[in-house]
Amino acid sequence: MAAAHPSPKAVTALNLLARKSCWPIAVVGTLLLGGCGGTGLTADGTVTLKLVAADYGDSEATSSSHYWDELARRFEAANPKIKVSVQVVSWNDIDQRVAAMIKNGSSPDVVQTGGYADQVAAGRLYPASDVLSIDTQVNMIDAFSKAGQVLGSQYGIPFVASSRAFFYNKAVFAKAGIGQPPATWEELRKDAALIRQKVPGVIPYGLPLGPEEAQAESMMWTMSGGGGLADNAGNYTIDSEQNRATFSWLRTNLVDARLTYPDPGTVDRKTAFGDFAAGKVAMLNGHPSLIQKALNAKIDYGTAAIPRRDAQARAGTLGVADWMMAFKANGHRAEIKKFLSFVYTKENTLKFDELYNLLPVTQDTRDEMTSGGKHEDLKQFLAALPSASFYPLGDPSWDKVSGMVKKDVGGAVRDGGDDVLATLQHAAAEAASKARR
Repeated sequence: MAAAHPSPKAVTALNLLARKSCWPIAVVGTLLLGGCGGTGLTADGTVTLKLVAADYGDSEATSSSHYWDELARRFEAANPKIKVSVQVVSWNDIDQRVAAMIKNGSSPDVVQTGGYADQVAAGRLYPASDVLSIDTQVNMIDAFSKAGQVLGSQYGIPFVASSRAFFYNKAVFAKAGIGQPPATWEELRKDAALIRQKVPGVIPYGLPLGPEEAQAESMMWTMSGGGGLADNAGNYTIDSEQNRATFSWLRTNLVDARLTYPDPGTVDRKTAFGDFAAGKVAMLNGHPSLIQKALNAKIDYGTAAIPRRDAQARAGTLGVADWMMAFKANGHRAEIKKFLSFVYTKENTLKFDELYNLLPVTQDTRDEMTSGGKHEDLKQFLAALPSASFYPLGDPSWDKVSGMVKKDVGGAVRDGGDDVLATLQHAAAEAASKARR
């Protein structure tokens, strides 16, 4: 359930709006704090910001509502003319909740969720430069700010991040006589073959290309092979020469060689992570949540950079971010700017990141987390943040294209894989064309 603080009393809003003659009383009575640029304004000049945030907890005790409620109260104490009405909503429901608020004439002011492109396409958002102070803008890790851009202007404001790293089971490596993690694909293939030979019953490399998160595994492999799912201009490149070579290598060297799951297209990330924590998978690409899972299972694991096609291939990792958006409908630009300046202080960002074992999007919080050895388990992930690459988040067709990749890209490591990539490329280009009309 969402956790919300009550809005100002309806009678106050009605009296104020009627006095301003913005709407007839009958119409005003049907709106939730609706009006002409004055939503959330009470008779004494107090403005109420409506914040809708996704819930990162998995129970009432760990709900993000506790974080946002406490932050809102501290902000209100420092800014008595600005109130913050908080709604924390599950990931399953947040997009529908925001859509319903907009449809009902009760637009939120600030939303924290997983994407932003659809709201940019609808013209609902302030540019980030309108609602972030100069200090806050400068403090953002540049790679994440760029990932929030649409056609050169930033609208998505990064909130929390995750990156990917290579995980390996140290005990399995020791049994196979492997001294260090692989840095290249050929080293990975050789290590996987040794593990299959010397450690029976263990899957050498976990390759989850099932529909849960196949777009992530595909992105990591195509990047490390010199390609990617889209180019720097945002054009989809799923069927590029580099990507064909990448999936052909996977098919020949891992799948056909029985060094991974028999059919990776049916294996989800959750399954691969669970198998790693059970000691059944020796190597895989993972994100920070796998750390706690491995520790709980008493797996002696290590992390390293994701192996590349060869030593000359581009280094880097997949970056994933969740976003803040600032909505224009209520005209609360100045109040939103004050609130976001408070949200992005090191005290507040550090608290949230540590609470949910997430990675920072700001320089000062990253510096804090990398100093003093407090977060040694996140060292590989934190180091990768500045060079992270992202999905084409600013393209309004990405949600649809991502869904197609999740569903079908597993077929690219089966016989006829090139045809799968060609079909996905055609469908992605068509989706992009429709979205941009």
